[in-house]
Amino acid sequence: MSEESAEQALICVPGQVLCAISESTLAGEGTYEKLGYIHAALAGIVRLKKRDKSTYISVVSFGGGATVPVIGDIVTARITAIHHRMAKCRILCIGKTALNRSFRGIIRKEDVRATEIDRVELHKCFRPGDIVLARVLHQIELNVFHLSTADNELGVVIAISPSSRAISGADTIPMVPVCWTEVQCPVTLVKEPRKVAKVVPEKGGPLSTALALF
Repeated sequence: MSEESAEQALICVPGQVLCAISESTLAGEGTYEKLGYIHAALAGIVRLKKRDKSTYISVVSFGGGATVPVIGDIVTARITAIHHRMAKCRILCIGKTALNRSFRGIIRKEDVRATEIDRVELHKCFRPGDIVLARVLHQIELNVFHLSTADNELGVVIAISPSSRAISGADTIPMVPVCWTEVQCPVTLVKEPRKVAKVVPEKGGPLSTALALF
């Protein structure tokens, strides 16, 4: 069915309530859901787009577009904390685009991998300081996003060996993947568990961006 769009010249600010969520009214780009309502994630113009029987509420920034993660985006993030049920991270890039503003992400235990979800132990999948590739599932609240590494190509792409510092004196030595569940320090040969991403280096791709940031 062809798309029909309707625009409404309504200006909003971040965090502003736009409307209630219903079966026919859904959150689009530049918005997030919270407590049964759709909120604006940025300052801009509210737009309505009808698709099939649903109306999507979105916000377009005054500059014609903002670098904000949206559902389905692949992002590069740095793990900042590990808890029993989730890992917290800071989003650094969206695709190939490095961010100049702060977005936070969480990876819940059930979204780490696609199989054996009940056996996931977060401290064996990520460590603080790790760089990961993840997919955006949805926006939880302003500047906070729910992420997933369940796909094979997502997960840890850069892990730092803390045990190598005493020997080499270097602050950051990347560990080497030895399988899809382990990485190894090239100096001490110590192995650590991780949810390793099965990535193929692509010139200019997300992995290249992550390596450049590192």
